[in-house]
Amino acid sequence: MKMLAVYDIANPRRLYRVAKILKDYGIRVQYSKFEIDPAGEAGFDVLQKRISEVIEEAEDGVKYIPLCRMCSSRTEIIGCGSFVDPDEEFYVL
Repeated sequence: MKMLAVYDIANPRRLYRVAKILKDYGIRVQYSKFEIDPAGEAGFDVLQKRISEVIEEAEDGVKYIPLCRMCSSRTEIIGCGSFVDPDEEFYVL
């Protein structure tokens, strides 16, 4: 099942680590939002465990919002529809 993972991480090092984990499961659609597909219940459990080992629950937050097929097919984008990942390598010509 596809999900939207959104996060607010207080520490830059933890923020980077959470983003790196989420990249294993999907694509970044905005700075602190990923569309992910954790590949079933076992995959989601692994994802949650990996994230919980990184974050400080008193300071950080991560939400997983399920996206049903009907909802995701009705997604509308206004303006810039993609996000350039600041962690990816790119060339300026």
